Amino acid sequence: MGVSVPSGRPPRRKRYPGKNPRAFADRYKELQPEKYQADVEKVLASGKTPAGTHRPILVAEVLECLRPLPGEVAADCTLGGGGHARAILERIQPGGKLIGLDVDPIELPRTEAALRSAGFGPDTFVAKRTNFAGLSQALAGEGLSSADMILADLGVSSMQLDNPVRGFTYKEPGPLDMRMNPTKGESAADLLRRIDEAELAGILTENADEPQAAFIAHVLKSQPITTTHLLERLVRTRLMDLPGARLPDVKMSVRRTMQALRIAVNDEFTALDALLRALPSCLSAGGRVAILTFHSGEDRRVKKAFQAGLREGVYSDVARRVIQSTMEETRANRRASAAKLRWANKANP
Repeated sequence: MGVSVPSGRPPRRKRYPGKNPRAFADRYKELQPEKYQADVEKVLASGKTPAGTHRPILVAEVLECLRPLPGEVAADCTLGGGGHARAILERIQPGGKLIGLDVDPIELPRTEAALRSAGFGPDTFVAKRTNFAGLSQALAGEGLSSADMILADLGVSSMQLDNPVRGFTYKEPGPLDMRMNPTKGESAADLLRRIDEAELAGILTENADEPQAAFIAHVLKSQPITTTHLLERLVRTRLMDLPGARLPDVKMSVRRTMQALRIAVNDEFTALDALLRALPSCLSAGGRVAILTFHSGEDRRVKKAFQAGLREGVYSDVARRVIQSTMEETRANRRASAAKLRWANKANP
């Protein structure tokens, strides 16, 4: 048997399997936009988001609600990819400052580095790794008692969704994790293993308004589930066996199941409720707040908190109806279709 002899040539680079490769690890062109801009533009033109990137939603509408001015202080409670933060930072200069919060230890350093490269130094932009429930402490840490504007985008970032290792989606095989901070707390797989069927059914109902909550809870407790693909396959196949099952409804139930587990794993409603309670004390007189939500449970909480604040005189005005993406934005970015934007203005004393 012959022995292969090294040729002295460097190993061939892995071939790029098409414009939109299936595996996240293969998407190196999209992950290097400075070298493959044309390929990134093709993905954008198709209405999709390039792998590993985040396209901020309703940017013009958020800016209209917040009305940023030079010299003002802003807080972005969910920094994500920094798209909204950058738009705000550009408008509060000179003299303005933005405090950006994010609990994700993987994405936060990347976003901070990108904003630093864009010219926003420590005197202008401060990044803090914390949950948005800690807004008051984050402001105090900068010697601030309040901000002129506050933004919270409650959606999962594209960077988190696209990376199968994070376990937020079943489009790629990956561990059933879903933690915004993968170094803390229990994964979705651990949560499913720990809770009983009745508690799981309650989570599916409370967090996602899932009509088949009891049945799906029974399915998910029938065997150990450690991957996103297994969860999707189990729920989909068992629901399709039910009389009168329709594939679009079944797919929606699968998405709601994933959503409900993610909310539970990250205790998102508790954090949102804490933020809504803290907003009045964190906003300066005449300050503005805008919150982007992506499902009914979040939107209900925001709507009720803003309306209660209006009745109590905390807010001088609130959104009478939700603001949603235009048809053009939805076509260009499909992830914008579920977004709902609400705003409130704090009263002057």
